[in-house]
Amino acid sequence: MPATPAPRLRADVSGLPRYVPGRAAPSDRVDKLSSNENPYPPLPSVVAVLREELERVNRYPDPAGRQLVTRLSEALAVPPEHIVPGTGSLGVTRDLLRAAAGEGDEVVFAWRSFEAYPQLTWANGSTSVQVPLRDERHDLEAMADAVTDRTRMIIVCNPNNPTGTAVRRDELERFLDRVPGHVLVVLDEAYREFVDDPGVPDGIDLYRGRPNVAVLRTFSKAYGLARLRVGYAVAHPPVATALRACAVPFGVSGLAQAAARASLEAEPELMERVGTLVSERARITGALRTAGWTVPDSRANFVWLRLGPRSRAFADACEAEGVMVRPFGDEGVRITVGTPEANDRLLKIVGDRHG
Repeated sequence: MPATPAPRLRADVSGLPRYVPGRAAPSDRVDKLSSNENPYPPLPSVVAVLREELERVNRYPDPAGRQLVTRLSEALAVPPEHIVPGTGSLGVTRDLLRAAAGEGDEVVFAWRSFEAYPQLTWANGSTSVQVPLRDERHDLEAMADAVTDRTRMIIVCNPNNPTGTAVRRDELERFLDRVPGHVLVVLDEAYREFVDDPGVPDGIDLYRGRPNVAVLRTFSKAYGLARLRVGYAVAHPPVATALRACAVPFGVSGLAQAAARASLEAEPELMERVGTLVSERARITGALRTAGWTVPDSRANFVWLRLGPRSRAFADACEAEGVMVRPFGDEGVRITVGTPEANDRLLKIVGDRHG
């Protein structure tokens, strides 16, 4: 049989920046603090709604997610036409890139920041402009300086993943004032619910008076629905309309939409869990600093250790003793806040490893 030629693919695929997801825990005896997941399962009321929805999985979901949009519109006090659901904030970011930036256009973001930004930008045919962090935080002045006539989109991850640091209202407003109105600024607020500093702005407040600002949120973190992949964007009509045009039809499943609505109804109870995680974050940070580690202030559900070349060895040592953390090359390690028991185990391991 004659040889069949392989399909012709993009020659630069081998150089694609890869998103490296956290590995599954090898056993129940290992605490997984490497993927920024909520350690608590969905509330019983949410599980009950999911069971009901299972009887309808033979039907396509509402492609516009109208019931979820209505509920979000009420909760956020924004017009429903400004809200676009998607497959997590990651999926919405991909669609925004499709809507705003074409081949050769520039997308500015801090680095290190969310690991998927370079991959999504590359896949879109656009050019990444990565602006180094300064003291583990977004250098907004340098990001504004990086804007050129080719810039179509800027992403500000606030709080930032993986460092957990957040930019404050005054510096973010100065930055937005410098950005040309035709450049879309995306405030990725996947960890917004964990912010306990009143000086860190709510992106929804900033979007209201700025047509070039869009805000991303997700149900994966605080609401504990990571496996269902549901998030949304809040943006003014021109951006929202373009975003809907670029979204995958039926992308958000009926299960995800139902669980998100039920989670919004149970928000007071869910926010109690968030409060517990924020308290545990403070406890971990204090214990690590007491043990000699340098830990920046985090406003997310994780903490960051800049360990440089020691990062991989530190992560391997933690896993050998039953706790998985997430190394990022030769830069640092991100540690997700888990249950008090998992956090106790982590602190016991790192307490003997002076920073």
